[in-house]
Amino acid sequence: MRKILYIAGLVSLLVACGTARKQSVSADLTPVEEKDPLTYEQRRKFDYYFLEAVRMKQKGEYDAAFELYSHCLDIYPESAAALYEISQFYMALGQEQKGEEALKRAVRADEENFWYKQSLAAYYQSKRDIPKAVSVYEDMARQFPSRLEPLISLVDLYGRTKSYAEEIKALDRLEELDGKSEQISMEKFRCYTLMNNQEQAFKEIESLSKEYPYDMRYQTILGDVYMDSGKMQEAYDTYTHILQEVPGYAPALLALASYYKKQGNDSLYHTQIDTILLNDNVESDTKMELMRQMIVQSERTTRDSTEIIGLFKRILKRPQQNADLAMLCAQYMITKRMEKESKPVLDQILSLDPENKPARLQLLSYAIRDNDLDEVIRVALPALEYNPDAMEFYYYLGLAYYQKKDTDKALDVFRKGLKQVDEKSDKHFVSDFYAILGDIYHAKEMKAEAYAAYDSSLVYNPDNIGALNNYAYYLSVERKELDKAEEMSYRTVKAEPDNATYLDTYAWILFEKARYTEARIYIEQAMKNGGDTSQVIVEHCGDIYYMSGEKEKALEYWKKAASLDSSPDDGSAPRTEAELRRLKRKIALKKYIAE
Repeated sequence: MRKILYIAGLVSLLVACGTARKQSVSADLTPVEEKDPLTYEQRRKFDYYFLEAVRMKQKGEYDAAFELYSHCLDIYPESAAALYEISQFYMALGQEQKGEEALKRAVRADEENFWYKQSLAAYYQSKRDIPKAVSVYEDMARQFPSRLEPLISLVDLYGRTKSYAEEIKALDRLEELDGKSEQISMEKFRCYTLMNNQEQAFKEIESLSKEYPYDMRYQTILGDVYMDSGKMQEAYDTYTHILQEVPGYAPALLALASYYKKQGNDSLYHTQIDTILLNDNVESDTKMELMRQMIVQSERTTRDSTEIIGLFKRILKRPQQNADLAMLCAQYMITKRMEKESKPVLDQILSLDPENKPARLQLLSYAIRDNDLDEVIRVALPALEYNPDAMEFYYYLGLAYYQKKDTDKALDVFRKGLKQVDEKSDKHFVSDFYAILGDIYHAKEMKAEAYAAYDSSLVYNPDNIGALNNYAYYLSVERKELDKAEEMSYRTVKAEPDNATYLDTYAWILFEKARYTEARIYIEQAMKNGGDTSQVIVEHCGDIYYMSGEKEKALEYWKKAASLDSSPDDGSAPRTEAELRRLKRKIALKKYIAE
């Protein structure tokens, strides 16, 4: 049963200077001005010190403010405003006894001030001195009969102390002021139940439903109360009455399903569940809540997903108000490792909600894992319209086009993607973006643009190993800026000393610098780490052996290179016809050919 939680906060009020000029009302209702207890000179000084204290407090000069308030009390010891302010200082300084005394004096000095009493009651409440807090709140409730705050606090305090009879009285007074409500009635029902007064408890809920006869929510609450209390016939009659009045009313349909389950009637329970889930007029949120409950129940008992999946399939065949149920189904399937089954559901989500980024990313992850380039394109291409600020889609779409050798489309996508870069973009991701763009430019023989892209990549991430390697290798192939290339390549080898590609790049740069002995050390490491399956690395190995004076060994490696596949496994550009012709000439002439 839900308990209302009313919280009365500590409220501080900046009051006007002094407390003079109060007005009282005489028997003939003619206002009579009270005489100021201070002389003119005392009042002038008091007001000056008080206003100056307020100014110091607002400036944060609390020591000065405290002294000035103390001066005020020297002039007028019974000033409620000054006593209240000085009490707050004592509380802040941890001198609670002095603070409490000053606050009580402020209350006595100005009995009409609601907020002084509120502060005193809240102080007692914070100290867990419930009897004193209750006493103050009760006094406030009598003195300020139109205010809700004291009654709300009393309800909370009486509930904490299990003073249920007193809590009901406070709730009755609150109800008189604020009107009948579900929260008040349910709290009174709880109190009566705890007092073992079942008759009064039911009367409370019945009166609530009678108060709002056309609000089926209260009728449903009444039915729930009957069922929770074991009055099953009354509960059933209430639910069926509601459904006669409002056919298809979702809360009553759900309640009736709970009724059948509690009765152990599984057949009617499942029929009722289908009635709800396959009803196009039931709100999607209601169906979502029911499916969540059923998933939790399944996980606690059989953990058999067959029934849940079957329900989802039947639901998703119906027209959908939104993509929520399909999303819940996909999430459930993914947790059950039903990836194949989740794909059509994810597609359904995108048909209902094309901007659903999580669903699109999930589908994209499957396509990337399976290296299905056409599927990557199918999933990612619409995202440029529906999720234009998500750079992931530009990246993988452009990469898919690049691997399919459609460099024009790849270049177009990457250029569009870079327009989305801003100060919030992930720098490492942007660096990878520029690195791939550099590869594309190089494949299109746009070398200046390629090197500019690599430079941009390294600005965003100076440790981008892939960009460092490719940049260094392409410089070495052109035999330009070899010192810069060597420096970049050496960083990749240090970062990944077992990477055959990086070892090959470094070896080749050393080769171009005529440092053949060093080149041979690194190319041999590359071969040992898997490079012996790469046509490029094996050919480089032959070149380095040739220049090291081992021409027979070089020929063996060239022949082995010719027998290997010329299309790289990593998706990079295949070797050109010119490169393949040069390899054949090396074998035929049995010597190294640079160009």
